Amino acid sequence: MTDYDIIIIGAGPAGMSAASVAANGGLDVLLLDEQPDAGGQVYRNIKQNETEQNWFGNDYSSGKHLVNAINCNKITKYFNATVWRVEKNKRVIWSHNGESKISAASHIVLATGAQERPFPFPGWTLPGVMTVGSAQILMKSSGIFPKEAVLVGSGPLLYLVATQMIDANCPPKALLETQTLRMMMNSLIHLPKALLNMKSLIKGFMFIQKIKSAGVPRYKSVSRLEAQSSENGSIKFLFLHKGIRRSLTTKLLLIHQGVIPSTEISRSIGVDHSWNKSQLAFQPIIDKWGKTNIDGIYIAGDCAGINGSNAAVLYGKKVATKILYETGKVSFYFYTKQSLCIRTRLFFTNSVRLFLDTIFAVPQEILLPSDETIVCRCEEKTVGEVKLGLNEGICGVRQLKTSIRSGMGLCQGRMCDATIRSIMLHNTSQDDKTILAPKARSPLKPITLGEMSKIKKD
Repeated sequence: MTDYDIIIIGAGPAGMSAASVAANGGLDVLLLDEQPDAGGQVYRNIKQNETEQNWFGNDYSSGKHLVNAINCNKITKYFNATVWRVEKNKRVIWSHNGESKISAASHIVLATGAQERPFPFPGWTLPGVMTVGSAQILMKSSGIFPKEAVLVGSGPLLYLVATQMIDANCPPKALLETQTLRMMMNSLIHLPKALLNMKSLIKGFMFIQKIKSAGVPRYKSVSRLEAQSSENGSIKFLFLHKGIRRSLTTKLLLIHQGVIPSTEISRSIGVDHSWNKSQLAFQPIIDKWGKTNIDGIYIAGDCAGINGSNAAVLYGKKVATKILYETGKVSFYFYTKQSLCIRTRLFFTNSVRLFLDTIFAVPQEILLPSDETIVCRCEEKTVGEVKLGLNEGICGVRQLKTSIRSGMGLCQGRMCDATIRSIMLHNTSQDDKTILAPKARSPLKPITLGEMSKIKKD
């Protein structure tokens, strides 16, 4: 006996899309998200930001139709909901308002999105250093725009936030880009296919033109990054540019090095994962419909591999269409017609992916930071300590965790696992296939004993 036809975890582009398609097809949907409202990171707080949509761009405002589409009596929505356990028998245990509940369904869709990649360098843990994604959350949630901030790193989000700051009359103090000429040259082989998604390329070009027109200083191919405390609470940021050691002083340093799939839930229930060499991250193994190796468990959106919000919407539709067909809600003709349309659109949408992954590749110094760099923020473990453990015979992520406590803190490795894996690959004889995805165990998120004790059937 199930409570719902589908439980969807995550109310971002993929989750909202899947929920609306499933509900319109006649399925009862439970939609859970830990944020105060629907939208995910991309469309965060979109209802309240309608008057400021000129700051965030047309792509942001286009998400309103997704948010409106889930206002349906077939969709039961809970926000500020913490999912802390998912079971193979398709039960979800989640907490809301200090009380835990158990809900069951015949199908579960994971649409948990992505997280920013760790960006370790000496000084990245100093006050005043934060990720570009975190800054954007403040912009969308509170209307707080960073002033005279220095932006460092690479990736489309770096340019997007820079242009949003310009539109809000808070232009960046400088933009420092880590992508190199070699990365740009390597990406040219993928350019012909990327031209199939000309819209995305033009959008990126317009971002760069707006940054240039605003007079924001740009430093390309920067390396040897280091942040130091300065007087009056400022940050002195040092970097190498064209063979010259330079420095900038700022109150706020915003860093970004792309995003990676959020896989805590999929790893916790035993979904098979593989290593994506182009994106340098683990991702779940799914078929063309989003099905995993566990019956009834589907994955949609960036948590299955980074492809962007437009692709996430299509993946959500594809998963929901498959489930509608399996439950007998739509005909084979409708199913095949819809799936063909979605797959065609995905082909063109994803055509730019390899180009972006190559031109915004992660620099070697980020994958293998200097020995004095803190790699585990929670336990304050350095790269040197990790290397020392490996030299003493530690041969796995779990052994490393129990021996030197890297990844033992509150985030449970979310902010250090990617870097530790790179260090292990470089300093041991192991390869991508022998270093498995780290285990994730419930509770997946911090909850109180009181919440755990108040578990009841939904």
